[in-house]
Amino acid sequence: MTFIPSEAFKSISYPDRTVKRADRAIRCAPFQLHFFQTIRDNSVFLSAIASNSGVESGYTRSPVAELAAENSLLWLIQVGVLRREVDGQGITDSFRLTPLGRQLVEKWEVEGQGVPTASLCDRIANTFSRGLGLFI
Repeated sequence: MTFIPSEAFKSISYPDRTVKRADRAIRCAPFQLHFFQTIRDNSVFLSAIASNSGVESGYTRSPVAELAAENSLLWLIQVGVLRREVDGQGITDSFRLTPLGRQLVEKWEVEGQGVPTASLCDRIANTFSRGLGLFI
């Protein structure tokens, strides 16, 4: 068995359209950079994200209802940023970052500004994509 140092591995390369869609989806979501940094290494349960606990943990900007939080998380799964955690009994209500999500979080960490604010055009495009199930 040959050992390959980690520097030899390259990140997965995604099409620009995929990265832009994922970037826009994250910017339009109610989550802070701290949330994405946390789920990069540890799973986070929905109950820790919703309501005041999400604000207290630094995961959300303001309290988010559990249903709204789950809908946002499910959209981020559809665009390829998150995945549901699976245990021995099946799918759980906790979430982790995908390699695409990790790349975006690393980009924002380097920039040092957190998740950028979504523009009105971003919000309209994201709503359109979500509502019609299109990936534009």
